[in-house]
Amino acid sequence: MNPTDTISDRAKAIMESPMRADLEVYFDALENLYHPSKNPQGAFPLNMAENTLGWNLLKSKIQQIQENEIVPDWASKYGNTLGVDSFRETVAQFLSTFLIGCPIQQEHLAFSSGLTSVIDLSVFLLANEGDTAVFPAPAYPVYKNDIGAIPGIKRFDLQTHDTIDELSAGIPLDEKSLRQALKTLEESGERFKILVLTHPDNPTGAVYSDKQLTLIADWCIDHRIHLVVNEIYGCSLIDTNHPAIAGDYPAQVSFRSFGNIMAAYKSPYLHLWYSFSKDFGISGFRVGLVHSYNEAFLNAYANANLTHSVSNYTQWILQCLLEDHDFIADYLRQYQKELTACYVMVVELLKKHQIPYVPSRGSLFVWIDLSDWLEENTDIGQEALWLDIYHATGVLLTPGEGFGHRQKGHFRLVISYHIPSHLRVALQRLDDYLQKTVRTKD
Repeated sequence: MNPTDTISDRAKAIMESPMRADLEVYFDALENLYHPSKNPQGAFPLNMAENTLGWNLLKSKIQQIQENEIVPDWASKYGNTLGVDSFRETVAQFLSTFLIGCPIQQEHLAFSSGLTSVIDLSVFLLANEGDTAVFPAPAYPVYKNDIGAIPGIKRFDLQTHDTIDELSAGIPLDEKSLRQALKTLEESGERFKILVLTHPDNPTGAVYSDKQLTLIADWCIDHRIHLVVNEIYGCSLIDTNHPAIAGDYPAQVSFRSFGNIMAAYKSPYLHLWYSFSKDFGISGFRVGLVHSYNEAFLNAYANANLTHSVSNYTQWILQCLLEDHDFIADYLRQYQKELTACYVMVVELLKKHQIPYVPSRGSLFVWIDLSDWLEENTDIGQEALWLDIYHATGVLLTPGEGFGHRQKGHFRLVISYHIPSHLRVALQRLDDYLQKTVRTKD
């Protein structure tokens, strides 16, 4: 018997749809990780959005909590499926102070086991199977799986630009491009139900201006389209005033949370996603949230979230951590300083080799253009270059496949996966490779 005959058609479709193009090679790199003394020839995965820069500081604080605090009885019991009340209140205060910048209330928050669960459940409740969610391209590849595998929502990649230099001042998303996306989808018989923005963006590191977000919010409300802004990198900000990179930012557009617009509008069509995975480097804790003023949505979320709920013990640990605002402020200062230092190292290499890139204002990434090194301007040519870099240097970038942009030769480089001293070794290997490899377009 064929094993696939024992599973559902839905399972077959999921099985045949890889989560991301680089996963197998990533696991290969993990088996051979670089270590300065134990494995100096090892690999450098710069493709996975992991943040290790602040873990030592957080680890010490978490160990201190476990040693000095008494575990509450509620940690061992069932609780509110949206999140334990004291935890929700603590996170509301954290968001108000460190991310959104204006007061929000716990009743407008719901928590699930990681942002993937939040995305899965949010789109399941906001749209019907077969509806379409629109993403300005390039966009995080796994969004396709997050919204499609279980909720059955389609992904549409909206092309807002042709070349990477058009992103130097931000993502050129406006009403004209939204109207075109709506027209294209309607003409093909599809329903534009959700618009998802990542802010700061994955993979470009760009941010949306407050004016831009307001115009987009107005358009979405007018057309009864849900606008969801993913701010999972909202505290992973680059110091754009750093002297080594300040010249890359002629227009000083600073990150400002979409939560401020939500607080003013209180519209049922506006929502915000966040997780502690990236800013705090604790992806293994599996804690994500949705912020919304849509009461019907949150009521449905409460009923559907039992299978996605966060462990009460995890909520307790995070509650203790987030209650210490002095520690959080100090952590974010140190983390952002180190993140900026890593970004500067990468940019210096890119400038040395005249490689086009998007000046990042936040996130864990640099979006770079290596199209001048492509043997052929195709998906095959792009994959060949990606694998050649990995096999020659041990440095694994995220390939452009799956990001939804039509241009070839663009890659994502994660700046936070390794501590600065290890990242420096990886960049030296890339430097050697680029010096030895002739540009195909020279």
